[in-house]
Amino acid sequence: MKKRALLGAWLFFWGPYMTFACDLCKKNQPKGFENITHGQGPSGNLDYFIIWGAVIIVGFTLFYSLKYLIRPKENNPDHIKNIVRNEGF
Repeated sequence: MKKRALLGAWLFFWGPYMTFACDLCKKNQPKGFENITHGQGPSGNLDYFIIWGAVIIVGFTLFYSLKYLIRPKENNPDHIKNIVRNEGF
């Protein structure tokens, strides 16, 4: 337990500093993506379409998963959606 707490504290305080980009990567990344991660970043318009397409898909997925988990529209109390929803509360 002590090792886990120390590892958690270490990652909490030093994790963000290890994931930010170095000075060379900051210079090579396009505006808006500086200091996010190491590497080149998006290099063309197609990359931006792919990124925004993935953001939209993840947004829809999150919205509908929360919608159907909170109000499942199933009246059977033994339905799996109701079991999952009621177990956590």
